[in-house]
Amino acid sequence: MPTNSTIPVPTDVAGSDFARLSKRIADSRLMARRPGYYTIRISAVALLYIGGWAAFVLVGRSWWTLAVAAFLAVVFGQVALVAHDIAHRQVFRLRRASEVSGRIAGNAGIGMGYGWWQDKHTRHHANPNHEDLDPDLDPDVLVWSQSQARAAKGLPKLLGRRQAYLFFPLLTLEGFNLHLSGVRALANPSLKNRRLEGVLLFAHFAAYLTALFLVLPPGMAIAFLVVNQCLFGVYLGSIFAPNHKGMPILTGRERPDFLRRQVLTSRNVRGGWFTDIALGGLNYQIEHHLFPSMPSPHLRKAQAIVRGYCQELGVGYLETSLLASYRQALASLHNAGAPLRRPNAALAGEAPGQEAGRRS
Repeated sequence: MPTNSTIPVPTDVAGSDFARLSKRIADSRLMARRPGYYTIRISAVALLYIGGWAAFVLVGRSWWTLAVAAFLAVVFGQVALVAHDIAHRQVFRLRRASEVSGRIAGNAGIGMGYGWWQDKHTRHHANPNHEDLDPDLDPDVLVWSQSQARAAKGLPKLLGRRQAYLFFPLLTLEGFNLHLSGVRALANPSLKNRRLEGVLLFAHFAAYLTALFLVLPPGMAIAFLVVNQCLFGVYLGSIFAPNHKGMPILTGRERPDFLRRQVLTSRNVRGGWFTDIALGGLNYQIEHHLFPSMPSPHLRKAQAIVRGYCQELGVGYLETSLLASYRQALASLHNAGAPLRRPNAALAGEAPGQEAGRRS
């Protein structure tokens, strides 16, 4: 299980379309780090995290504590976004600093298995939306293509028929799944620094549960946990769902060149400063996939360069509203589950609505 802090960019692209784009980006100095920005952002998130737990203690034995649980769910999502940027070496140049701060934010801060997530996310970046190579398309609960639906068994077969309707309700379990996956990964001997990762993970769980049951009566503590973790899962899922769901899925030996592999399988989300904060810069998914170590505040400026370059090449560049991205993702899920609703029908084709939005 490799856990490199950076996403590898192909080394055999000299003279390629991506190499020419990279030069334009480098000439614009958009790969330069932004220590001031990240100092302010990390400090703000840390203050919100501390403030949320302080409010939890002050509110105490009151059902208003569930409002604190909802607030902390959003803060946990922001911590996850900070950990994401750290893992991509957007914040620190040195690997050691990235790993230490990433584990503090991920493992200790929100109970996320940083090493497990980093390995999974690295493989996703290398082969986004590839049915055989992208771990985000594993049919463990849902099916992402009709071929997966035809081969589905167990839970994916049961849920796949109505998975578009179940998608957002299932996201309420994503926070719990994140914790469980991190713990399960500790059994893998190839996980780097797994003893430290395990200590930090279980320290988080112990501190979290101790705080809940020390301050609140049992019923209220359980209610806080459910609200906090379920909303955390919904927020995380709502951040990542617009990025690739409903975009073309690659199969077998289908591997376009690096630039097209990243651009054609990704979707951007339009919006202003609020969207940038809520989605942590991942609304510029195309630019992030092309240049994963680019600091997130530079992605908006990079978009103009990337979009114009794609127009020059005639490469499709998809950008939609947030609601449209959800509609496309759900339409794709519904289409993928079609063989389970009509098992005798030989259905195939692109998910309806997949090309909706503005493609330039």
